[in-house]
Amino acid sequence: MAVPGRLVGHHIHRNSFSFLIHHYQQLWTHRSFGWTAALRQQAAEANKESTDTIVIPRKKTWSKEAVLEALGSTVSRDPTAYPYQFQDDPYLSPRTSSEFKLYSLSQESGKSAAKYFVNSNPKFFTKDFAEPHIPCLMPETVALLLEEVSEEALKERINLRKVKAAVDMYDQLLQAGTAVSVETTHEMLDLICLYGDRDPVEEGGPQPEDTEESGEEVRRRKSRFRRASDLLRTTWRENNNAERIFNLLPERDTRCYSALIRGMVKHGAYAKAFSMYTDMLNNRMIADIHIFNALITAAPDVRDKYNERWDLLTELLNQMRQQKVQPDLLTFNSILKALRRCGSLAKTQALYTLSEMKALGIAPSLASFYHILAVFTKAAASGQGSTDILQEMISELAGTSFTCQDPDDVLFFSSAMRVCLDNKDLELCYKVHSLVERGENWRLLGDSYQQTFYYGRFFNLLCLMEHIDEVLKWYRRLIPSVYYPNPQGLRDLLQALDTDSRLDLLPTIWKDIRTLGHDNKSDLVEELLTLMARDTHSPEVQESFAACALDVKRVFDGDRGRPPLEWSTPSLSHITSLLLRANKTQQAWETLQLFKSRNRVPDEVLLEDFLSACRSDGSPERAVELVQLSAAFCLSATPRLATRTLAEFDVTEEQRTVLSELESTGEPRD
Repeated sequence: MAVPGRLVGHHIHRNSFSFLIHHYQQLWTHRSFGWTAALRQQAAEANKESTDTIVIPRKKTWSKEAVLEALGSTVSRDPTAYPYQFQDDPYLSPRTSSEFKLYSLSQESGKSAAKYFVNSNPKFFTKDFAEPHIPCLMPETVALLLEEVSEEALKERINLRKVKAAVDMYDQLLQAGTAVSVETTHEMLDLICLYGDRDPVEEGGPQPEDTEESGEEVRRRKSRFRRASDLLRTTWRENNNAERIFNLLPERDTRCYSALIRGMVKHGAYAKAFSMYTDMLNNRMIADIHIFNALITAAPDVRDKYNERWDLLTELLNQMRQQKVQPDLLTFNSILKALRRCGSLAKTQALYTLSEMKALGIAPSLASFYHILAVFTKAAASGQGSTDILQEMISELAGTSFTCQDPDDVLFFSSAMRVCLDNKDLELCYKVHSLVERGENWRLLGDSYQQTFYYGRFFNLLCLMEHIDEVLKWYRRLIPSVYYPNPQGLRDLLQALDTDSRLDLLPTIWKDIRTLGHDNKSDLVEELLTLMARDTHSPEVQESFAACALDVKRVFDGDRGRPPLEWSTPSLSHITSLLLRANKTQQAWETLQLFKSRNRVPDEVLLEDFLSACRSDGSPERAVELVQLSAAFCLSATPRLATRTLAEFDVTEEQRTVLSELESTGEPRD
């Protein structure tokens, strides 16, 4: 599988992805591992055996949910409503990202606790009033009913996932000289290897106490600089029950080896998994597809150099061909995932792998495209290569509805939107989102956190590149029905409003900031005040800005029982300036007094503006107090303010004396 020299370092350009795939398909017809030829031979034999008889079904079978699905297709999502999972109790519907996290965790915790109580006390839930009967909502049997030593009792413990109890029963059967069937032994090994020789933690139930594990966890926490892979390797304990039972078996077949190898890979014992595979080959056994998939996943962890990792992958693929094991989708996805850790080899070999998938008639899943996109994103220094490859992917996937076939399928859309954001490609961004909205593809956005990443990147790109009217349309469409924006998302929205000169909408955005619970972010609040105070607007806009400034002031003072924000000099200056422009001199004066109480120095320009407001109001007393306040801060503008006050105001003799002294010295009298 060496790469032809003329293809090394080949760059991907727009409209070349399909050409390369076709080119690599031609190469694979001569260089494949034999899977393509074998499938073609099987298809030819099947065609010879088939007849021309057409079987017509006697009736059409409808699913039980067909009517509900048809009704559901007639309605669309309400953009003003909160996510559907929070609509049971509108009063408790989360309105902020923190409330969303708390509500989600509480909801899952409540479900787990209820499930644990129902399953632990089934005698209290014997009545079934549901019509129609829904078995999945009825209590499960979790208590052990068979106490005698028998294979049936062992099967019961296996079905209930009681690992330790199953191991004890298995040992008792061996001590009693009772043979255990091969099928039960396989299920026993699968159970132990799946859970790493430990009982699974029951949802909602008490956590098991394990002093040895607790001590190990303490040691792990103390080892702050240990690699994550090292921590994973400690989860597969040496000579555990799985290995002990495996060594006691008189005869071992492929299924037994498969259970142990997959368990070792799952729990981090990669080198041991390859050693077990070598032992299986020495015993002249043939591996199954699950063994190869697990070993391909673990291959990058047992080799250090990139070329050695690819050589090991190639060796495993050749062994699959020799043992006549046909690959499946997970096999190719495992190869693509492993290639992400193969350095410069990954780019070309990923296209080889994709061409082989298509030659075998295996349709790539979203995880396949996710891994290929990750390979090209890492290889492209400027990011242009990742944009081109994503463009070709979206063109190929356009109009397709997906179902989840690989756990990594849910990572594609978020990764694709990150590529769009990094390269500021708005057109491609819309194409990706159009694919998400196709059918029920939105289900492959992943959990709530993955959805937050996707919609956050989508909204950030809109704020950077789209017209403000489009941004606001999407803002109303996404929030809060599918997305709770973080402070950075709202900051991008403020910048978009500034770019398109729509600062008159800032008071409305401030209301949303308060509703979303981000009014405790000082940086965000100060940026809002800066934008409102930067320029002078019409009287109507200045009036709305002043009302907004007073509401912001209440936040700084600790409104709604929340801790107050720390006053800064810019925030005090901006609020005072906004109130002055709306002719709210009294509220502005109260805010100005906070400079002294908070030990903040006012800006000289602000004092000049305030003096002009005092002249408009005809208030010489406040003008004199303003000059004295400036003198208290020892500002250089004090003499100039005193001169203006003497010239522009009708002051008393006492006030004139004070102002004359401040005009000459700039310092207040004792």
